[in-house]
Amino acid sequence: MVDTLGVAVVGFGWMGRVHTQAYARVRHHFPRLPLRPELVAVADEVPGRAEQAAEQFGFAGTARDWREVAADPRVQAVSITAPNFLHREIGVAMAEAGKHVWIEKPVGLTADDARAVADAVAAAGVQGAVGFNYRNAPALETARWLIATERIGTPTHVRIRLLSDYAADPAGALTWRYERERGGSGVLGDLASHGVDLARYLLGEITSVTAETAVFVPERARPTGATTGHGLASGGEPGPVENEDYVSCLLRFASGARGVLEACRVFVGEQNNYGVEVHGTKGALSWDFRRMNELGVCRGDRYQDMPVSTVFVGPGEGEYDAFQPVSANAMGYDDLKVVEAYRFLRSVAEGRPHGTTLTDAVRGAAVLDAMARSAQSGAWVTVEP
Repeated sequence: MVDTLGVAVVGFGWMGRVHTQAYARVRHHFPRLPLRPELVAVADEVPGRAEQAAEQFGFAGTARDWREVAADPRVQAVSITAPNFLHREIGVAMAEAGKHVWIEKPVGLTADDARAVADAVAAAGVQGAVGFNYRNAPALETARWLIATERIGTPTHVRIRLLSDYAADPAGALTWRYERERGGSGVLGDLASHGVDLARYLLGEITSVTAETAVFVPERARPTGATTGHGLASGGEPGPVENEDYVSCLLRFASGARGVLEACRVFVGEQNNYGVEVHGTKGALSWDFRRMNELGVCRGDRYQDMPVSTVFVGPGEGEYDAFQPVSANAMGYDDLKVVEAYRFLRSVAEGRPHGTTLTDAVRGAAVLDAMARSAQSGAWVTVEP
């Protein structure tokens, strides 16, 4: 017997589309999932956007105001893919209305925002999931197992990079992403939040950081109409970029390991150059998002001049076999969101969390807050629990 779960999407930019497509595909890949998501409602404040989404994807109803979704008894679970500054208000309201919440990272602008959503979800007894999708890559799940089982010895260091050109064009519109009040800490919340999540996922809790930040494109044109994604603007009044284009950070872990994290949104020549390298006392691992289904593995007993092998992930590693029958058939970005949808819906079905939780979001946000404080003071900063 398969139960139907009424779902809604709030905010229908690119990420809202990705969530919707994940709901549509999830039972194709996970047919034993005991819930069938039904697209009940979509909300977006931009005129016509929700109606277009309904026509294309089959939502039963539309709204301009997300509060209509919170009040809709047909809606049992909500994807919150609205801008960062709305995460707290919408997340808390949806939980208090008894809706399960799948919310995009970074869950607000600060750790306090993320904690407010987490507390509301816990108080309501609903399930909450967060969009840290990269940890769902089977290669990284394999890497975590190799680290946990000491296949590379004791981890000593992690290096994480998230380098992109999506904001490199100075003609890019001055949207909410570049405003401190609505976009928060810029590239910290956008890209570095993923890096912090991967660091915690692989090596455990981060205890202290020292960071520096920079703005390389200090001024942009204000948009004259509705924008999507990272569109260009012309003719608008120029305004200042208020948050960070770039961050570099040193990390200290509770285990004694050390780390380096670097993220930038304006590096010309870098397209989704995201990757992780982990070194241990007996080996090393490496992963590149652009070769998502491969894991570089170095293991042995020589310590010096050891070869690095490329391992192609396959069935039995993570959720790979839900998508491909044999090793080295590529998975893609959208597949990681399908895995995320599956784990969220499984959490709802079983009443216990699977995948990334709001606790992960709170702890990650505390690291980001510490990075921001360090960038201001120039000192090492302890991550608050």
